[in-house]
Amino acid sequence: MKKHLWNGFTNIVKKEVVPALGCTEPVSVALGAAIAMRRIAKGEALNEQLRIEVLVSPNLMKNGMGVGVPGTGMVGLPIAAAIGALAGDPDAGLEVLKSITAEDVTKAKALLDDKRVTVGVAAVSQILYAQVTLFVNDQSVSVTIADSHTKVIEIRENDIVIFAEDQVKVDDKAPKDSSPFCGATAHDVYEFAISAPLADIDFIEQAYQLNEALSLEGLTGQYGLQIGATFQRNIDRGLLSQDLLTDIMRRTAAASDARMDGAMKPAMSNSGSGNQGIAATMPVVVVAEHLKVDRETMIRALMLSHLMAIYIKSHQNKLSALCGATTASMGAVAGMTWLLGGQFTQVSAAICNMIGDITGIICDGAKTSCAMKVSSSASAAIKAAMMALDGIRVTGDEGIVDNDVDATIRNLSALANGAMTQTDVQILEIMVQK
Repeated sequence: MKKHLWNGFTNIVKKEVVPALGCTEPVSVALGAAIAMRRIAKGEALNEQLRIEVLVSPNLMKNGMGVGVPGTGMVGLPIAAAIGALAGDPDAGLEVLKSITAEDVTKAKALLDDKRVTVGVAAVSQILYAQVTLFVNDQSVSVTIADSHTKVIEIRENDIVIFAEDQVKVDDKAPKDSSPFCGATAHDVYEFAISAPLADIDFIEQAYQLNEALSLEGLTGQYGLQIGATFQRNIDRGLLSQDLLTDIMRRTAAASDARMDGAMKPAMSNSGSGNQGIAATMPVVVVAEHLKVDRETMIRALMLSHLMAIYIKSHQNKLSALCGATTASMGAVAGMTWLLGGQFTQVSAAICNMIGDITGIICDGAKTSCAMKVSSSASAAIKAAMMALDGIRVTGDEGIVDNDVDATIRNLSALANGAMTQTDVQILEIMVQK
């Protein structure tokens, strides 16, 4: 066992699996606005004087155009910037909007009605980038977030830099040598999850607690396209049976329904995405409950799922034209396969089955229909797991799948980082022209 990797594995999960209220792209804009507002001189006339300009990378624009902003009943980056500036908590990270009120939302909508919020695309190399500038009279404050959803790289007051992170220019499209995955393999991830001391990994249980609550919210409320609720209604009608497959799709989709339509409950995210966190959590939870496993077994399965999802995603650009729910579900298939009695041979086969099945599902922005892709990926995962448990896998002679699981993951990522970058450009062109 490569136990020297374990501290790095623990740290990367703690960094990448965190609570997030709302879709992380508009939330990053709201956070930038909240941080900027803290530095603006306050006054009774502030709301009448305030003007907000937002510049974002094309990928962030794509993921922020059509998704619900929690507590506002609206979609898009303009309302995220406005509510973040007026009522966001600058110290709350991805939960920046946790304390907004109806009065705050009314004021934020007034800013939009007065056309005092503008959003544009920035000509930047960063895939994840948001610059939010607040103007009040002759004062301006600009906050720039880049590379991750909460990473402030620069703050300017009246065009004077008052904070700038020391940065070494790196290639955003490849894993860094300092990555905890440098020299690691999928087998190392597997061994860590099933062998690490329980006290070192039991923090992952919060993923179950948060995403299960979000799933219940989606099943009981009228959110988005109601994918989870649709499954439930058809179970009640007798058109679907409440079997393991249906339960996985129902409960996983419901969490995404609620999250994408602005429910005021946080998701436990993975790799900067609430949907990826849901996709890596809920299928594993459903299988664990179906099998009635003990707490430790569920925790280890969740750790395997979340860390494998991060490992796969670490080979790819932070945002791309490849749907992140599909790669997160490749983490889920690892956790489910292990719960169902599989060892690493079956886990690796299940991941390869997934890559042979759903690779190429596009990300055309964050929106309510993401719940459909989340449920499709979850159903593909249980299919892939059952095939692997029966000794069936997509072979290395087929498509981009290799006989080795790590090589297969690299092939998937080469597609996402290569040819699909042009797909991303085309997707954004279609979206902005509608």
